[in-house]
Amino acid sequence: MATLFIADLHLQTEEPAITAGFLRFLRGEAKSADALYILGDLFEAWIGDDDPDPLHREIASAIKALVDSGVPCYFIHGNRDFLLGKRYARESGMTLLPEEQVLDLYGRRLLIMHGDTLCTDDTGYQAFRAKVHTPWIQTLFLALPLFIRKRIAARMRAGSKAANSSKSMTIMDVNPQAVVSVMEKHGVQWLIHGHTHRPDVHSLLANGEPVHRVVLGAWHSEGSMVKVTPEGVEFKTHVFPQ
Repeated sequence: MATLFIADLHLQTEEPAITAGFLRFLRGEAKSADALYILGDLFEAWIGDDDPDPLHREIASAIKALVDSGVPCYFIHGNRDFLLGKRYARESGMTLLPEEQVLDLYGRRLLIMHGDTLCTDDTGYQAFRAKVHTPWIQTLFLALPLFIRKRIAARMRAGSKAANSSKSMTIMDVNPQAVVSVMEKHGVQWLIHGHTHRPDVHSLLANGEPVHRVVLGAWHSEGSMVKVTPEGVEFKTHVFPQ
């Protein structure tokens, strides 16, 4: 019995080795899991479910095969693929979850999320996030022709890269009080998230009790996974299948 958690694969045609590794993972360790949770940024960018990119079809088919084999797959949106919608979820067999989801697994209470909402010190990003998550803006963007959406997305990625280059690593990391607040709000023992690309396990106090925060790593540098079993919570690094 095991439930697996991964995040930040940032799949794109320019990184075929990561795609190949993910496909091997789906055919390998994931096949014996009770469930697989993908905590955002499965793709490097997402401009709409109608994008005919062959990579999207390949990944949807592979995830659907996993689901059809009896392993449910759940997805929380990341900051790169927050527009992934119900159409692609149906195609891939994934179940879409809210940005904060509490799970009771094998006697443990866990909170899972992408993690970008915890980076509250990065006020510029949080303002941008609030804007692009506005429903009418998303509707307007998705109504644009595909080629225009691609141009806008490329411009936004370039702008984000330029802005991040001038920010300190501390600002782009999670705010400690934001972490404590969200764990206390949900009354959880464990928090699992991605986004920051800083894989590690942190111990802290919430409601006066010892709790743990696990940060998943990006697959383009150090792929990592959390494996929750009745025996415990295992943080595994370097799980990128070769």
